[in-house]
Order: sequence, then C-alpha cells, then structure tokens
Amino acid sequence: MKRLDGTRHLRHHAFVIEASAEEGIGAARTWVEKELGMTLKGNPDISISRHGLFSVEDARGVYESAMQAPFRGEHKAIIIAANRVYHEAQNALLKLFEEPPRETYLFLVLPTLGSLLPTLRSRVHVLNDGHRKPIISESAEEFLKANKEKRGVLIKKITSGNDEKERRQNREEAIAIVNGIESLAYQSGKKALYRDLLKEIQTLRGYLHDRSAPVKMILEHLSLVTPKNLL
Repeated sequence: MKRLDGTRHLRHHAFVIEASAEEGIGAARTWVEKELGMTLKGNPDISISRHGLFSVEDARGVYESAMQAPFRGEHKAIIIAANRVYHEAQNALLKLFEEPPRETYLFLVLPTLGSLLPTLRSRVHVLNDGHRKPIISESAEEFLKANKEKRGVLIKKITSGNDEKERRQNREEAIAIVNGIESLAYQSGKKALYRDLLKEIQTLRGYLHDRSAPVKMILEHLSLVTPKNLL
C-alpha cells in the first residue's frame, strides 16, 4: 500500500516468524532490506539477538533498545530469535508489540508459534511461508519414530536430571518434543483430524511451564495421544 505522496505505507511493525533461528533471521533481514531499503552490512540500526530462553530481563532490554531513535537512518529493526519465550517475558512485550515506536520494526523468530500467548499472537503479523517444512527437534523426531518401549527409555532419560540445571535442560527438551509434534500436526493439512491432539498439546505445554509439574507423566500422556503416522 502507498501513501498519496508515493511512499510505501507499512501497516505492520511487529512480526513473528516460525522458523529455525538462522532461517528466521535471514527472512527478517531480507524483509528489512526489501521493504525498508535498509543496508544490511554494518548497519547499527539493525539489532539481532539469539536466545535459548528469552526472559523478562531480555524483554526489558528490547524495550529500552526500541525506545531509542535510529542511529543514522529513518528506521530501525530489532530481530529476536529464541527457542522459547517465558510467559512473563511475553507479557512484558505486549505493550511494545502493540504500539512500537513509529520508526521501529520488531521481529520475533520462534521454532513454533504454538507457545505464543493469545494476547501476544493477536499483536503480531505472521511472516511465514505456508509451505515451509515444519521445524522439529532431534528429540521430537526420535520420540515420534520410537515404539512404545523406546519411548519409555527416552522419557526416562529426559526425566532423570540430578540437579537444577539438568532438570531445566530436560524440561526444555520435553517442550521441544511437544512443539515439534504440534508443528507437524498444524502443517499436515489435517487440522480437523488432529484437533483433539492440538487441544491436548496446549494443555500439556501449560503444565510444562510450571516447574513443579511431573514431566514424566506429561510425556507418557503425550505418547498415548500422539498418532503413530504423524511423522
């Protein structure tokens, strides 16, 4: 869409991209170059950050960066790639993603959109190729290919952390399995067939965000409700 003066009018300033980190960053950079005319190389107005877990503190850093004026151009782009965004961090981003500064464009890259809170999802525009192959972790692929016995061994391995760090990593691996199965179900073209599975996944993911939730029981339930022919 263009204004009467001939310049391009860009309606959306906040985007989410469902992809691997590097693929999503590349897509955001391409969009910025094409739509905003920004030079990519050595441009201080393009900020890129990569996170395993995106925290409330990270969200505050993004907010502070977004409030600053561009260094040398008319626009600035903030690209955030994360494996997962804490719910508290998503809530911290709500106002910024709803009303970003006029010159600022925000991009959030995630391996799956299923973990987005509805309140944040409603504030972003999805920049996605509908034919993109689902991004699933090695753990999710292994989980789906395994028979009942092998899944049991995998679940036992994932839930056998000896300290807080290992337990956190195991929980992240469990979430990656849930996200991978969800991505495959969404992009299978059979959403109606997998409607019940997708509802179960939404519930299970909510439990996994509770640090006291029994990961073993959650994965065992997931194993029971996941169809054999999904992968």
